[in-house]
Amino acid sequence: MTAYLRNLPIEERIRLVEDIWDSIATDQAALPLTDEQKEELDRRLNVYESDGHKGRLVGKAIADIRKRL
Repeated sequence: MTAYLRNLPIEERIRLVEDIWDSIATDQAALPLTDEQKEELDRRLNVYESDGHKGRLVGKAIADIRKRL
């Protein structure tokens, strides 16, 4: 199977990965969070809610990332 996949054009392999990822995202309820994951999400949400800074515009974040590339 690996040899077959390596023979596919890169664009097709990327499309396959995206399709697989989309199928996982669709079925994400089938993968319940662990207690540790729930605790971490709660911790992050608490920090977000207590912080006066609610983030920044996506355009600004993308521009900053592009500057670093």
